[in-house]
Amino acid sequence: MKRLSICFIVLAVLLSDIMCAVVAYSYCDMQWGIQYAGYSVPAWIALLLGIPFLIGIAVCIALSIFFKKKYQ
Repeated sequence: MKRLSICFIVLAVLLSDIMCAVVAYSYCDMQWGIQYAGYSVPAWIALLLGIPFLIGIAVCIALSIFFKKKYQ
């Protein structure tokens, strides 16, 4: 159970890194699109892409805590 706890913590950290990269790329793409391609949507909409990642991170942390308590 300890290995599962560590695996889920590592997965949560990886998901947070991936979330940062995806949201940053999307935000920059939206900024470029607004400036040069005529997008009419505000750039902060790109931040909504982080919601599924945040849910996944929360689930991984919850599972890690569950397995850690089960181990003890």
